[in-house]
Amino acid sequence: MFRAALNLFNHWNLNDEQSATLLALQDRTYARWKAGQVGRIDRDLKARLSNLMGIHKALRIVFQEAHRGYRWVGAPNEAFGGRSALDVMLGGELTDLMRVRRLLDAERGNW
Repeated sequence: MFRAALNLFNHWNLNDEQSATLLALQDRTYARWKAGQVGRIDRDLKARLSNLMGIHKALRIVFQEAHRGYRWVGAPNEAFGGRSALDVMLGGELTDLMRVRRLLDAERGNW
């Protein structure tokens, strides 16, 4: 699942600092993990990865063209007071990821 998140971060055009923030990892730890030395995945990281994959899935359902979903992440959004979903997620809290996921789940008609 970590490799899938790295792929997703590439599509979202995130830098390493932003990626580490979304996963709540220290920059050095993220660099090691990115290099293939993945460490222990604790409960918080599992929840973050799960939410990120849920966001990805919802974007693929809401937007027929994948690139539109990838752009949506960085675009201003009225639902977030003019901030982008990425701005919200970079707040660094698990609840920030959950907020974006809830919005998308509602948009796609939660299964």
